[in-house]
Amino acid sequence: MKKNLAFWQQQKEASLTTVLLNNGSKAVPIQNLEQNIASLSLGVTHANVFDSLLNKYTVVTSLKGESLATDTLAQGFAQYIAPYQTVIVQIPAEELQYVPTLTLLKRLQANKKLLLAVYGKKELLTLADGLSAPMVWADEETPATAHYVAQLLFGGVAATAKLPETFSDKYQQGQGFTTQTSRLKYGVPEEIGINSADLQHPIDAIVAEAISQKATPGAVVMVVKNGTVIFNKAYGSHTYDNTRPTQIDDIYDLASLTKTSASTVALMQLYDQKRVDLSAPLGTYIPSVRETNKAPLRMKQVLLHESGLPAGVPLPVPAKDMQKRPSDQFTVQAADSLFLSKDYYNEVLWPRMVFSKLNAPGKYVYSDLTMYFMKEIIERQAQTPIQEFVQSQFYAPLGMQTAGYLPLQRFDKSRIVPTERDVYFRKALLQGYVHDGGAAKVGGIAGHAGLFSTANDMAILHQMLLNKGAYGGHQYVKPETVELFTSRQSKVSRRGLGFDRWDPDTSKHYPSQLASSATYGHTGYTGTCVWVDPKHDLVYIFLSNRVHPSASNKLNTLKIRPRIQDAIYKAIEKSEVASVKS
Repeated sequence: MKKNLAFWQQQKEASLTTVLLNNGSKAVPIQNLEQNIASLSLGVTHANVFDSLLNKYTVVTSLKGESLATDTLAQGFAQYIAPYQTVIVQIPAEELQYVPTLTLLKRLQANKKLLLAVYGKKELLTLADGLSAPMVWADEETPATAHYVAQLLFGGVAATAKLPETFSDKYQQGQGFTTQTSRLKYGVPEEIGINSADLQHPIDAIVAEAISQKATPGAVVMVVKNGTVIFNKAYGSHTYDNTRPTQIDDIYDLASLTKTSASTVALMQLYDQKRVDLSAPLGTYIPSVRETNKAPLRMKQVLLHESGLPAGVPLPVPAKDMQKRPSDQFTVQAADSLFLSKDYYNEVLWPRMVFSKLNAPGKYVYSDLTMYFMKEIIERQAQTPIQEFVQSQFYAPLGMQTAGYLPLQRFDKSRIVPTERDVYFRKALLQGYVHDGGAAKVGGIAGHAGLFSTANDMAILHQMLLNKGAYGGHQYVKPETVELFTSRQSKVSRRGLGFDRWDPDTSKHYPSQLASSATYGHTGYTGTCVWVDPKHDLVYIFLSNRVHPSASNKLNTLKIRPRIQDAIYKAIEKSEVASVKS
């Protein structure tokens, strides 16, 4: 706690003295995260801290540049820096007195979007008179100031300070551009009045219990309060043999979080664009259901799981539809050595969905079929595959670096947390292949499962929802649409549209005993959950692989996820009581 308090104090001091200059173009905070960005350090001490914070927001390539300012290497510099549109240069102020350094910066200024992070006494500002690039000037370089300046560049913190006096004709007293916070901040609990120990001790104990009881071999827990990440910790290992410790940036199979974090957000945007009508029947959008009992089912009732759809349907795979190696006919990969016929979906799976028996409508029956139908609607109305739609409309512009389908095509297998050893269908340990059998049979890209992600990416997406659809200066979904989909829309269940919610039957304590009635989110079968509580300005994320090496229900019976959630509320409540007393 003392360490966190000291760090927070240093951050506060940095906010009072760190000045943003030359920002008439409003290049800071960086808006476009779909560009190649490099961070070039020229003689700074805490480049690793700075770069690690930059990479919370988007991919930023670290370049070491101590020798680049020399005449001998400057000739090859253009090729070295060519792939990047924006270059962030960290530099001690004293370096600005050297002609080769200034020459290098002026070249970058002329050919790239240059952003400067300068550390040193403001009396040295005269050395920067020849620079016009946006510049964040901090009085000294410490881990705390590196942490602060990196976040200021991306809108994690706001620029508010002004120059205390005149240092040159260009840099005069009172100058300093102001910005607003627009993205997640990464801080410590103490800055919002919470004692770190009140969070860490109970969460550590609950997760330790889960691991010791073999409810899950590991987990990542993240807490975002008031737009600030105040807790982010990895526990245990990928497997029970403890050969690979869990890291906070490990990639998890999200299971049913796909329903909200891919399909539902896609529907929300299409709804905004009037490309879907929630009162329309499925037959409006899906031609193949028009002569079936699914045609008249209204989208809203389907999303609420009240349309009469069955909980599921059997999806057998005939021997003729699978083989161990790919071929022109067998293109749907379910595992390293299992490929399904490209005709399986149209000839077997989809007909079983379309021609399934319906139950009486009006009763809540949670059905995976819902998101099979929604995926069809999304792809038809967006005229693009769902994985490309959510990537282009949400994940990439938001700076989400890992969220998406088919992670083995994008990341090293060792970074992906394994789920179950499938002894029935795929006969292999599932690592990077979707755990859900139905999603596997469509090649890993489904509306109800198939999404993989880190905790940080889930925090970004759900903070956007908590912000009523806004993040990083862009409105992804209209505020009224976020309210519509995340609020209770059913008279017979707790559900929102696509989202699960707080249960008004308080005896169920769902999703936890202390969650407010405004809470929405979802859980995932693999041992995941994300819950957003607008009343408390809170996002809670829990990622685990409880199904490893085989499906166990201990995570549920031990109530691990809700107990952690309640521990968070208790820490918040304790801080609020302490604030009132003080």
